[in-house]
Amino acid sequence: MSIYDIDLDKTPANYQPLTPLSFLARSASVYPEHVAIIHGKQRMSYATFYARARKLASALVKAGIKKGDTVSVILANTPAMLECHYGVPMMGAVLNTLNTRLDAMTIGFSLDHAETKFLIVDKEFAGLSKNSIQLMKGPKPIVIDYVDPEFAVDGERLSSIEYEQFIASGDAEFEWLWPFDEWEAISLNYTSGTTGNPKGVVYHHRGAYLMGQGNVLAAGIPKHPVYLWTLPMFHCNGWCFPWAISVVAGTHVTLRWVRSKLIWESLADNGVTHLCGAPIVMSTILNAPENEKRKLAHTVQFLTAAAPPPEAVLSAMAGQGFNVTHLYGLTETYGPATVNDWKALWDELDGPARAKKKARQGVRYPPLEDLTVMNPETMARVPADGETMGEVMFRGNIVMKGYLKNPKATAEAFRGGWFHSGDLGVMHGDNYIQLKDRSKDIIISGGENISSIEVEDCLYKHPAIQAAAVVAKPDEKWGETPCAFVELKPGKVASAEDIMEWCRKGLAKFKVPKHVVFTELPKTSTGKIQKFKLRDKAKEV
Repeated sequence: MSIYDIDLDKTPANYQPLTPLSFLARSASVYPEHVAIIHGKQRMSYATFYARARKLASALVKAGIKKGDTVSVILANTPAMLECHYGVPMMGAVLNTLNTRLDAMTIGFSLDHAETKFLIVDKEFAGLSKNSIQLMKGPKPIVIDYVDPEFAVDGERLSSIEYEQFIASGDAEFEWLWPFDEWEAISLNYTSGTTGNPKGVVYHHRGAYLMGQGNVLAAGIPKHPVYLWTLPMFHCNGWCFPWAISVVAGTHVTLRWVRSKLIWESLADNGVTHLCGAPIVMSTILNAPENEKRKLAHTVQFLTAAAPPPEAVLSAMAGQGFNVTHLYGLTETYGPATVNDWKALWDELDGPARAKKKARQGVRYPPLEDLTVMNPETMARVPADGETMGEVMFRGNIVMKGYLKNPKATAEAFRGGWFHSGDLGVMHGDNYIQLKDRSKDIIISGGENISSIEVEDCLYKHPAIQAAAVVAKPDEKWGETPCAFVELKPGKVASAEDIMEWCRKGLAKFKVPKHVVFTELPKTSTGKIQKFKLRDKAKEV
């Protein structure tokens, strides 16, 4: 035992479990009158935001909800959704934000699996919610409705109690519950469930606290930013930005619908400084009619994840007044856990070279302890040569607690003391990682590995292509060959042969798609292209 271990114990004076709930308490204390939320014409101060979150917590206690219970919500990006991110864990319950674009069977499964005790339903999703509840096999939750005061939507009422009425019964001075242990669960997020039932990813207070601060550091967010909610808050708790924005007493601009006109109006009228989203959000912004676009007074920081932004898209975004930063992560890492940390000397590169740097997934987030690329069989790190592929792996405090009630899947994901992402990538000499594909998306043609991302990047440079995805098509001779599915830009024309000829100029011959299919690409609720559906279609081509 060291001298530093004697009579130097943890006490309430020198140790408190970390929780992101403290961010809102601080901002409400320091900046009580600063605008915390803008929703339509509604403006809410930090003092009011904090009071309403505490009233929600108090009302849940009065309704019989206990510490460790699950409170699920089926909500759009509204003030109520932000209040739930604080009010639910303030009384010790666990917040489960459900994807509003899923089918009733999947949501019903999630409600059952989470053992949901209380459910808040936006009127717009009443039909979906009603069907989901009917499909539940276990006990039904208490249900209340949320009726948006700013935007009229169709839908029935499922309860005699509305959200405003419910929280009115709560106490604005409620003494909220600080977690006894920072390892306690704060939220539950279900994965997409593209194969079988979705898995429940559990976040803890410590991870959410660190991720909140990590977002601020990684994105270089200053005090009092104006953040536009184009990213669904049901997706990884909005990458933890509901908590992150309170670190710097920023303003949330909640966007009920991700539509080009609403986005451009909000960007200009509210002085938006930051927003997040998948590439589909960039497409929505760029492809807006010219009469909807507005001149921006300053450069807006756009944080994007999923597929690396093609050079043409990055250039177009810059031309419209946006600086794009590429992030990468998974539901299991609280959202983005790597950032393409930009270096000033890269500004001197020409367009293609700069875009090549921008397309890399980058380096670990400040609160992530380790990030590497390994051979998943030997668990040895691959050489940092930018060529040798391996599986991207994470280790640290912003990796999930595990999968709810699924010890087998948890053990498999944490095999060897690392979280296995399932993504294949390379490590460059400067320690920046770059994804090459999902392990199941690599195309093996005649014994040669083809990265679908590389082929897609070539396709995106074609002036007529708006979106593209490449998957393997079974082939008797080669085993597999690349099959491209493309969406053309409005008013643009191109033939399959035009596109294949374009690819021949930029790719090795064996990487050129053997088939080109013109179609609307199937996407998840967060804009990710559903390649598993395209693989099925490719078999029929």
